[in-house]
Amino acid sequence: MNKFKKVGLTALAGSLVAVSAHAGELSVSGGVNITLKHGNSASDSNVSGRGIGTDKDVAFTGGGELDNGTTFSVTTATTDAQTDLTSGYITISTPSFGSFLMGHHSGAAHYKYDEEVPQVYEQISDVSALITANKVGDFMDNNHITYTSPTFDFGGASITLDLGYASDANDTETGDGGTPGGTGTYGTGQEAGVTIAYDALKFGIYGAERENKTKVAAGSDAVRDEFNGVWYVKYGMGPVSIGYSESYVDAGVSETATVGTTTAKTLRTSGGIFEGEQIGIAFNVNDNFSVSYTESTETYNAQSSAASQDVDQKADAIQVAYSMGGMSIKAYQMEIENPAFDEDADDSKITEIALGLAF
Repeated sequence: MNKFKKVGLTALAGSLVAVSAHAGELSVSGGVNITLKHGNSASDSNVSGRGIGTDKDVAFTGGGELDNGTTFSVTTATTDAQTDLTSGYITISTPSFGSFLMGHHSGAAHYKYDEEVPQVYEQISDVSALITANKVGDFMDNNHITYTSPTFDFGGASITLDLGYASDANDTETGDGGTPGGTGTYGTGQEAGVTIAYDALKFGIYGAERENKTKVAAGSDAVRDEFNGVWYVKYGMGPVSIGYSESYVDAGVSETATVGTTTAKTLRTSGGIFEGEQIGIAFNVNDNFSVSYTESTETYNAQSSAASQDVDQKADAIQVAYSMGGMSIKAYQMEIENPAFDEDADDSKITEIALGLAF
C-alpha cells in the first residue's frame, strides 16, 4: 500500500472516531433474578408444583445531544435467553415541543396507565394474563410512534398528554424495511392518555382503539372496532400510598355460541365485555423494607339476555420487598378465584420468592 493510501485511511479513521465521540455514549445495565415459585397455575389449575428459575436482563442505552438542545437516545433489551431482543426504541426529546418515541414492545403510552395501583413487587397479571388492566392497549406495541407533550401547569396541577399511533396494531414486531406480518385481522391503532398530578394526588385516563377487519357475522359487511380504556387515581401520604383503577376491554368480537359460567374465557377471543377494578395500598416501613396489598375483581359480561352467563374473577396479592444496595429480596402470595372466568376451575394460589442483583 502506498503512503498516500495510508495517510488517507488514517485520516478517515480519525474522523470516524471524532464523530462517534461527539454523537454520544453507550452504556450497559441489567440484573438477574433467581426465583423460587410454587403453587398451581391460573392457566392450568390442576397442575401444582415447585420450580427454581432465573431471569437475566441486559439493556444497552446510548444517546447524545444536538446543538439546538434536542437529545436522542436508543435502548435495546435482550430476552431472558439473550438470543434475541425483547424491546427496542428510539426517543427524540426537544427542548420545548415534547418527545417522540419510536419502537416496539416498550414505550407505548399504555405502559403508563395499566395496573397503576401501588405495589412493591409484581403486578397481579404476573399470575394470570386475564387481568383486564394489563391488556388495555397492549396491541400498540408493534413499531408504534408515541408523542409525549411537555408537562405544563394549570391551576397548580401538572398535566401531560400522550398520543400514539401504530400502522399495524397486532402486538408483534416489524423489522427495519419490512412489511407488517399480521394475519389481516386487525389494522391501525391509536391511543391517547392524560396524566394530571396535584401535590400527592395523581390521576390518569387512557383510551385505545384499533381497526378490526373481522366481520361481526357471516355474510355481513359490518365490523366493530376494538376499544380499550382505563383510569386510575393514586394518593401518597408520607410512607403510605393508595390507589384505585378501573379498566374496560371490548375486542369488537361477537360471540357465535352460548358461553356459560363454566367455560374458560380468553381476552380478545371470547365475545362480550371484560371489565375490571383494582385497589392497592403500599407502606414503606423504612428505606429498605416495604409491604403492599392488591385486590382485583374482573367481570366477564357475555352481552346476552342470560344474566347467568356473567362471571367474576377475583384476585388478591400480599407482597413484601427488602433492598440493600444492588441486592433485593422480594416475595408475593397471590390467589385467584374463578381463573379464566370459569366457575368450575379450581382456585389458583401462587407463592414466589425472588433474589435480585442489579448492575
